[in-house]
Amino acid sequence: MRRFSVHGVEDAPSRGRQLQAASFEAAALEFVDAHPVADEDGEVALMVEDCETGERQCFRVDVASGETEPCD
Repeated sequence: MRRFSVHGVEDAPSRGRQLQAASFEAAALEFVDAHPVADEDGEVALMVEDCETGERQCFRVDVASGETEPCD
């Protein structure tokens, strides 16, 4: 398991939540399970950062289906 910090794309990184997950995508889905705030399309855009390496990835998550895709 790796340690990630996850926050909404529009939120400051200081508002992120740290959690343990196997991958960037798993961290995004775990965050949505705990904080299911979505836009009018039922999606949430999240920035996921690996706390060890600093690598960051952005995902759009459909809250209803759990489907993920990279941000544009």
